[in-house]
Amino acid sequence: MMDNKSSDPIIQLDNVSKVYQMGKVEVPALRGVDLTIWPGELTAIVGASGSGKTTLMNVIGCLDLPTEGTYHLRDRDVSTYNDRQLSKLRGDDIGFVFQNYSLLTQHSAFHNVQIPRYYATGHGDSRRAKELLAQVGLSDRARHKPTELSGGEQQRVAIARALMNDPFLLLADEPTGNLDSVSGQEVMDLLKELNRERGLTVLLVSHDPEVSAQARRVITLHDGRIVSDEQRP
Repeated sequence: MMDNKSSDPIIQLDNVSKVYQMGKVEVPALRGVDLTIWPGELTAIVGASGSGKTTLMNVIGCLDLPTEGTYHLRDRDVSTYNDRQLSKLRGDDIGFVFQNYSLLTQHSAFHNVQIPRYYATGHGDSRRAKELLAQVGLSDRARHKPTELSGGEQQRVAIARALMNDPFLLLADEPTGNLDSVSGQEVMDLLKELNRERGLTVLLVSHDPEVSAQARRVITLHDGRIVSDEQRP
């Protein structure tokens, strides 16, 4: 693993706040968050429901913009980007893994993995799809549809899909939330391998302490604020 502090941060949030307008009421979701994530880190974001975890991930993933403050992603001030620029950034540089897998049920695993490439270029990449399915241990399940796969297999397809455009950042929102303990650990082992062997920066949200304990850095949110930031060996 590289000495990540020798390079520039991947993520830099400075005094970021996010307020949602609910009718006439303003609801603060993030309050003055300062956060730096370095290349090659495996970081877990934890906190009770309503603590701001999802909002923070949405801002980091360029799915939402801060109400106040600045967000730099690889030195780019994305808090000033328009929708088109944000969409291109998400497609090119960020991989997403969701709790419910978000696979297209009418298509095979092989096709699902290629979807980000279709969005980015208008065509797929069958060779890379085969490589990624092999990497997640699903070469023999490539032609199966999601309904023919177990939950753990579906999540591994989702991870392969997230890697299709070779992102430098992988965001995983409750990646083991719908899985049994064995399948969940297989998914975590895969995420840790990607982080360790490829140096991929991984940021995950989890309610499960057994999952967050496997990260080398754990950030705890409460009422939209970071209340602890723990580094582990």
